[in-house]
Amino acid sequence: MTQTRPTMVNNDFSDVVFNRHSVRDFDPEVKIPRPELQAMIAEAAKAPSACNLQSWHFVVIDTPAAKAKFKESVMSFNYPQVDSAAAIVFIAGDTQSHFVYRDVWNQVYKAGKITKERLDQILGTFLPMYEHATPDFLKFDATIDCSIVGMQLLLVARAHGYDANAFSGIDFEHMIPTLGLDPKRYIPVMGVALGKAATEPLQTDRYDAKTLTDFLSVD
Repeated sequence: MTQTRPTMVNNDFSDVVFNRHSVRDFDPEVKIPRPELQAMIAEAAKAPSACNLQSWHFVVIDTPAAKAKFKESVMSFNYPQVDSAAAIVFIAGDTQSHFVYRDVWNQVYKAGKITKERLDQILGTFLPMYEHATPDFLKFDATIDCSIVGMQLLLVARAHGYDANAFSGIDFEHMIPTLGLDPKRYIPVMGVALGKAATEPLQTDRYDAKTLTDFLSVD
């Protein structure tokens, strides 16, 4: 069966990457239909993850009541973007994603994408590592995965014709319960505000990459 690629409003890779800017002042009249939000999340979730664990979970905040609840664990300087955004997608790290790891790879095997030998190798190598991992390891791993999918969501949003901003500035202790998630399983990582810019976003410079780069020399 041939898979069709999602249709993007903007397929100009250079424009999507180099003209993406963080927007915190959105047009409050702009709404994003939930089917499109779900499609954007699905496209973002094509991002890579450690051992294909996909250690992320998304909570969408797109109604006045949900925003009011969300703001209980958001620092006040983030209120304007929360209030004006069409939606906020909060990305939480799932430290128990390995619980369904066997199911994920069994589906891959049943679809004929890997051999039984490869399936056994994956489940015999990576699954035990996560089953015996420390909580800190699982949190760190999930944070990396969520950071990658968050960046991909920013680019997907622009490809759909929207502006976005990734933000922290939250009450890390209370955010997960505020979202109705299990704090023993999930960790807070970032929010991504989505919508259309109401004002021209600030365009900042970047450090010279040469000053941030070392090439490892081995004698």
